[in-house]
Amino acid sequence: MFKAIVIEKDDQGYRAGVQSVSESQLPDGDVTVKMLYSTLNYKDALAITGAGPVVRSFPMVPGIDVVGVVEASDSDRFKEGDTVLLNGWGVGEAHWGGLAQKARFPAKWLIHLPEGITPEQSMSIGTAGYTAMLCVMALEKHGVTPDKGEIIVTGAAGGVGSVAIAILSKLGYQVVASTGRPQESEYLKELGCAEIIDRNTLNEPGRPLAKERWAGAIDTVGSHTLANVCAATKYRGVVTACGRVRVMYFPATVAPFILRGVSLVGIDSVQCPVEERIQAWGRLAKDLDMSKLDLISSQTIGLEDAVATASNLLDGKLRGRVVVDVNK
Repeated sequence: MFKAIVIEKDDQGYRAGVQSVSESQLPDGDVTVKMLYSTLNYKDALAITGAGPVVRSFPMVPGIDVVGVVEASDSDRFKEGDTVLLNGWGVGEAHWGGLAQKARFPAKWLIHLPEGITPEQSMSIGTAGYTAMLCVMALEKHGVTPDKGEIIVTGAAGGVGSVAIAILSKLGYQVVASTGRPQESEYLKELGCAEIIDRNTLNEPGRPLAKERWAGAIDTVGSHTLANVCAATKYRGVVTACGRVRVMYFPATVAPFILRGVSLVGIDSVQCPVEERIQAWGRLAKDLDMSKLDLISSQTIGLEDAVATASNLLDGKLRGRVVVDVNK
């Protein structure tokens, strides 16, 4: 038996809580993992609270981030004792995830934890940081170098935004942070941003084209914010979109794309090919200042605390990353 957060939906309603689970209940997979840490992401919080239609089958164990030690393996890629990582692939939605003391997954979803990153650090980074690295890699791929100009990061005090600022600043980019939390200004400056702007300057309907300012962008918000960022992006600049807050609607025109040659690049961390995942995590080991993780990771909690903390995350009361020690 092991402990896990289990989400259930039946005639008694929708609920989530810590339960004792039998190993025989684990889903199919090639690799059984003794879990070390997971995280509490926005998607996990939606799943735990029922605030969003995230879970696709019940009962479900949430947790889109996984790090642990291989306990048993039917795959040639992994052996007992290997430390492995998993982000995305629908875990916590359609397949039991990481907010448990034990898990089982298809081997094709797993990668080895890269050298230079500890298991706990990998969860301070988590899907948010891995997504941030994919965004940075996309900017680089499309020719956005530090000499091209300012990079704006929206939702800057969140998990993706925080790691993105830390990476970009280490790589020499001039970063502007957009946030609705002015009390986090000092935190954002410590991460490496050069300027902070109020999100209200971006989250209302704007003009199809605005004065050119951004060489590139990492947008985690969507909607009017994304439209306004695109409208103010320089000729042949690049905007990466990796998230949305509340709505999927994109109220924009084609003007930035056909008049300035702006590129809008979608970033998907869930189905991203394994080769790119390995590259992204290798880059994180090299290009993320690990000393800044103490700033980015706001707290480490136990399984029992995760359910209550989920509501605080949705209410915007937390910054950065929440690591869950599943054995605490």
